[in-house]
Amino acid sequence: MFKKYLDLYNKLFVLWVILGGLAAYFFPDTILIFKDYMDYFFALTMFGIGMVLKGEDFVNIFKNLKQVLIGVVSQFTIMPGLAFILVYLFSFSDAFSLGLILTGSAPGAMASNVLSYLAGADVAYSVSLTTVSTLLAPVLTPAITLLLAHQLFEIPAFEMFLSVFWMVILPLLAGIAINHYSKEKVKSVGEIFPALSTTFIVFICAMVIAGNHDYLPLLGIDIFAAAVLLNLSGLTLGYLVGKTAKFEINKRRALSIEIGMQNAGLGSVLALKHFNEQAALPAVIFVFICIFSASLLVPYWSRNPVR
Repeated sequence: MFKKYLDLYNKLFVLWVILGGLAAYFFPDTILIFKDYMDYFFALTMFGIGMVLKGEDFVNIFKNLKQVLIGVVSQFTIMPGLAFILVYLFSFSDAFSLGLILTGSAPGAMASNVLSYLAGADVAYSVSLTTVSTLLAPVLTPAITLLLAHQLFEIPAFEMFLSVFWMVILPLLAGIAINHYSKEKVKSVGEIFPALSTTFIVFICAMVIAGNHDYLPLLGIDIFAAAVLLNLSGLTLGYLVGKTAKFEINKRRALSIEIGMQNAGLGSVLALKHFNEQAALPAVIFVFICIFSASLLVPYWSRNPVR
């Protein structure tokens, strides 16, 4: 019964993001009290994700190595490239331009695995892509951001590497290790970690909104348009890459969702830690856009299952 409520809580992720955003906008000082603890919140999120990964998830990576490599290379080229193009098409401020590029350079979001399941896509392939892109993120996210945004800001690439390593890799590996070696002991406790991850991601989004309380009313429609284009272009190109590579339809769907969504929570935390609140804003806007597009795409694909 308890698991049923936890699953319902996770499925209502959209509602919690909206409510958290409203609370942050109207009561920003209350949310900002916890700003200094954001790194720990994100680390706990990644620990929770590690707790639900299984050994077979890593076996699937090597079983489908060629397809995983195609997906991961697409992830770290299509989205950063699109973000870079959009930045110069729209002529944004340096801070927002950096934030959009940082969002595009992030690894895939763990939420893509849930959406792949709901859309009838290949969940095992989605998990493989997310896992590999996350493990590569400490090197690739700072390196790509440095390559594409060095003219906008001084990019502390090594410091970003350390941040991703401490906040993502170590907690993730710790979660995997505990789940593997103490599986029976933590089985009942492990069920709460997806819900904790949902809570922390909502809180991180709220933190960014609270920090941009005075700036939000000044946002133009072009900023939202860029986020929409980044998301929709990623979804489309991801599917086309799968089609060109002759993937099965369920893998094309998984690749589309994986590339169209980014780990915006990581992008937000890195922007707040190493740059400023405005640089973190594109990632949060991107979260809302991804949720909206997924709410349209997932029901459509689920009504048209793969035969």
